[in-house]
Amino acid sequence: MGNNLSQGIPVSDALVMSVVGFAIVFFVLVVLMAVIKILRGALESLDKAKAAPAAAPVAAAAPSPAAPAKDPNMVPAKGSVGEIKLFDVDDKTAALIMAIVADEMQAPLNELRFLSIREKK
Repeated sequence: MGNNLSQGIPVSDALVMSVVGFAIVFFVLVVLMAVIKILRGALESLDKAKAAPAAAPVAAAAPSPAAPAKDPNMVPAKGSVGEIKLFDVDDKTAALIMAIVADEMQAPLNELRFLSIREKK
């Protein structure tokens, strides 16, 4: 009654099977890495293709000279919606408040419009 299952497999066969298993796992990982790199490159090229035509209208929508800023050299940030009136609040505090509101609403800051910020006393 020679049952081969109860005796197990020889050590040499076990080593060969484990090396082949590791080789298969690493091969699949390399293939996945290549697929991810190819997809990343394709998506980046699509983003660049979309951004190039969209950049021209944004540049054309420069602020009009009818609404002068406080500093003539100051250029509004890309995507800004307008000016904000600050009452008893410094610029740093206003920026922190706007960032916190944007974070709490889970919305990009350039999609929010703040008309004024006033400190309650």
